Amino acid sequence: MTKLEKIDKELLKAREKAAEWQAKVRDLEKQRQEEENSMIVQAVRSLKLTPSELAAFFDNPNLAASGQLGPKSHEEKEDTAHEK
Repeated sequence: MTKLEKIDKELLKAREKAAEWQAKVRDLEKQRQEEENSMIVQAVRSLKLTPSELAAFFDNPNLAASGQLGPKSHEEKEDTAHEK
């Protein structure tokens, strides 16, 4: 076997290993994305918001921190009207 044939054989092995590792990387990236999605779903469900409250939260996340998320009472609506 010539030196060139040995190099070609080693190159072929290296390419096969590289393909295996690329497949492993893709699989791990997929697993990571699925786990991340699962964590997001759990976090959103833990908020226990109605769909409209969730939409409001995504429109303005600061509302949740200020306690203004959800339907306002009649008194709160009047207070807001006087502020304008």
